[in-house]
Amino acid sequence: MAVFLHRLGRLAFRRRRYVALLWLGVLTCVGLGALKAPGTTDAEFSMPGIESQRAYDLMQQRFPGAAADGATAVVVFVAPDGRKVTAADNRAAIESTVTALGDGTQVAGVADPFSAKAVSDDGSTAYATVTYEVKSAEVTDASRTALEKATGPAREAGLTVEAGGSAMDGGGGPGGVAEVVGISVAALVLLVTFGSLAAAGLPLLTAVIGVAVTMFTITLLGNALGLSTSTGTLAMMLGLAVGIDYALFVVSRYREERAKGHAPDEAVGLAVGTAGSAVVFAGLTVVIALAGLAVVGIPTLTKMGLTAAGAVVVAVLVALTAVPALLGFWPEAVLRRRSRKKAEQSDSVDNLGTRWARFVLRRPIPVLLLGVVGLGALALPMTGLQLGMPGDESKSTSTTERRAYDALAEGFGPGFNGPLTIVVDAKGVTDPKAAVSAVGERIARTAGIVSVTQPHFNDVGNTAVFTATPSTSPTDERTKTLVKTIRAERPAIESAAGGASFEVTGTTALNIDIAGKVQAALVPYLITIVGLAVVLLLAVFRSVLVPLKAALGFLLSVLAALGAVVLVFQQGHGAGLFGVEQTGPIMSLMPIFLVGIIFGLAMDYEVFLVSRMREAYVHGEPARQAVVSGFRHSARVVVAAALIMIAVFAGFVGENESMIKMIGFGMATAVLLDAFVVRMALVPAVLALLGDRAWWLPGWLERRLPRVDIEGESLTGGAGGAGVVAGEVPGVHAVDGLRGPARGFVAGPRRVVDGSVGDGPVQ
Repeated sequence: MAVFLHRLGRLAFRRRRYVALLWLGVLTCVGLGALKAPGTTDAEFSMPGIESQRAYDLMQQRFPGAAADGATAVVVFVAPDGRKVTAADNRAAIESTVTALGDGTQVAGVADPFSAKAVSDDGSTAYATVTYEVKSAEVTDASRTALEKATGPAREAGLTVEAGGSAMDGGGGPGGVAEVVGISVAALVLLVTFGSLAAAGLPLLTAVIGVAVTMFTITLLGNALGLSTSTGTLAMMLGLAVGIDYALFVVSRYREERAKGHAPDEAVGLAVGTAGSAVVFAGLTVVIALAGLAVVGIPTLTKMGLTAAGAVVVAVLVALTAVPALLGFWPEAVLRRRSRKKAEQSDSVDNLGTRWARFVLRRPIPVLLLGVVGLGALALPMTGLQLGMPGDESKSTSTTERRAYDALAEGFGPGFNGPLTIVVDAKGVTDPKAAVSAVGERIARTAGIVSVTQPHFNDVGNTAVFTATPSTSPTDERTKTLVKTIRAERPAIESAAGGASFEVTGTTALNIDIAGKVQAALVPYLITIVGLAVVLLLAVFRSVLVPLKAALGFLLSVLAALGAVVLVFQQGHGAGLFGVEQTGPIMSLMPIFLVGIIFGLAMDYEVFLVSRMREAYVHGEPARQAVVSGFRHSARVVVAAALIMIAVFAGFVGENESMIKMIGFGMATAVLLDAFVVRMALVPAVLALLGDRAWWLPGWLERRLPRVDIEGESLTGGAGGAGVVAGEVPGVHAVDGLRGPARGFVAGPRRVVDGSVGDGPVQ
C-alpha cells in the first residue's frame, strides 16, 4: 500500500498539469450535467416492516387515487377573548378569507371550517384546510405570500390567524450560513496551524472541489436513483469536514518531510505513502460506518449513508491525487518562511504535544479515571432517552407554524395535532359496516381516546378508514403507551368485529414505529460496524489490544455525546444557549446518525494519531517514547482536524430546523469529547499502562493478517520491509541520545530480535 501510494503521489506531483486538468474536467462534466438534470426528487419516506407502513400501503391499494400527494396548509382562526368564531361578523370574515384562499396560486381547494365542522366545542377556534396541486417542495414563495395576504380580512376583523402544515415548510436543511461559518473557522485554524496562507488555503480548495463534485453528482443522478432533496445534506456536511482533514494530514506530512531535507517530489511521495495510507484506512472506516446504515432497514437512511460514503471516497481520492498535484504547483509556498531557509529539527524539538504526552505518561491512572468517570457522568442522561420525530411543536414561537400548532392544541386538545388513523380491512366479512362499527366502538372505549370520527369506506365497501384522537400530545409518552395498548387489544377487538382486521397508522403512530425499529436496529448496527472496524484496525496496527481500546473509547464518547443531546434537547438544561425553545423527544434517527458518523471520525483520529506511535515503535523506540513521538508529530494536526470538524458541525447549530440543529450539536459534541478526551487523554494513558503489551499480536494471527504497511516501513527499509530506517544500523535505535538493541517485535516478513535479523515468529 505505502509503495503504491508513494508512486501515485510522485506521479501526481510530476504530472500535476494532467491531474489538475482531469479534476477540472470531472468537475465541469458533472457540473454541466447537473445543470441539465431534472435534479433530486422529494421522495416519500418509507419504512418497510412496520405496521404504520403496512396500513399506509393498504390504504393506497384499497383507495386508489385517494392518497393526495399535494401539500396542505392548515389556516387557524382564533377569536378574541370572550368571543366566538361563529359570531356573525367573525364568520363573515372567515368565509371571505376562505374565498380568497381558494383564489391563491397552486391551490386545488379549500375546506370551509363551518361546512367541515372544523370548529372547537367552545367556539373559540376554527381551521380551514387548504390543499395544493403540487407537493410541499414545489410550493412557491409566491403561493405562501398569497396565503398570507388572503388572511387579511380575518385579521382586520380582530381574529388571530396562523398557518401550519406541509405547505408552509419553506425547505429545511442548511441555507449556506453553516457552511460559511465552518469554512471560516477552518481557514483560521489552518492558518494558525500552518503559518502559511498557501498551506491553509490548499486544504480548503481541495475540500471545496471534492464537495462540488459530490453535490453535482447527487444532482445529476438524483432523479435516476430516487435521491431526496435532504440526501445531500449529510454528504455535504461530511464531505467538507473530511475533505479538509484528509488534505490537512497530507500537507502536514509533506512539510515534515521537507523539513528533513527531502526534495519536493520525494517529500510528496513520502507524504502520500505514509499519511496517505492513514487517509485510505481512515476513509475506509468512515465508509464502513456509513454503508452499515443499510443494516437499519430504512431505504432513505441507506441512501443517505451511501451518498455520504461516496462523498468520503471522493475526499480520499482528492487527497491522494489533487493535493500532491497542487503541491507541485506551489512546493515552497506551503512551507513556513523559516522552513524554507533552515530545516526544523522536528524529531527532537519538544512541542505542546510532547509536553502533554509526558504529562499523561507520568500520571496515567488519574488521567484515565478522570476521563472515564467524566464521560460516564455525561452519559447518564442517556438512560432517559426518548425517541420521536419533532414537528411544528419544536419550532420557534416566532414561526407561524408553531403558533398554529399551539392554537389547535388549545382549541381542540393536545391530541388533535397527532390523530391516529385506523385502517379496517373487512374484506371477506359478511357485514363490513357492522364490523367496522364494532372496531370503532371498542377503540373509542379505550382509555386515552377522546373522540372517533365516522368511518369512510372505499368504493368496494370492504375497507374503511377513521381517526381516533388521543387525549395527549403526539410526543407524549402516554400516547406511545396508548398505541401499544390498542395494538395489544387487537385479538379481542378483531374477534368482536367478526374477523375484520385493523392496523394503526398516521404520523404519530409512524413516528412511534420508527423509534422502535431504530432502537431494535441499534445494537446489530453497532456490532456490525465495530466488528468490521476492529478487524480492519487489527490489520492496520497489527495489535489485538489497540483496536479494542479504540472501540471502547468510541463507545464512551458516543454515549457521552448522546447524554449531552438528551441533557439539552430533551431535558432543557442550557437549551437557551443553543436557541432551543421547545424541548421534547430526540429525533428517532439521531442515535443511528451519531453512532455511524462519529464512529468513522473517531477511527480517523485513532488511525492518524496511533499510526505515528506505531511507526516510531516499529523503528525501534520504546513503547512510552513512541507515544511521545506520536504526539510530537500528530497531536497538533489531530487537534486542528478536530477543531475543523467541530467548527463545521457547530455551524449547523445556528440553523432554524430543529433536526439539523440537533444533529450539528450532537456531532460537534461527540468530536470534542472523542478527540480531546478519548484520543488525547485516554489513549496515551492506556498505552502507558500497557507498555509493550499494547503491541502484542499472537504469531499465528500475525502470519495470517495481510500486510498494509500504514507506517511506511517499506519506504524507509526497502521493499523487503525489515522495519529499519534507511541509513541506520540494523537492530540499533536512537532514543533521547541513547543507543541500544531493538526489542523483539513482529514488524513484517522479517523481524528484529536483540540486534539480529531473522524470519519467523517471535518466541
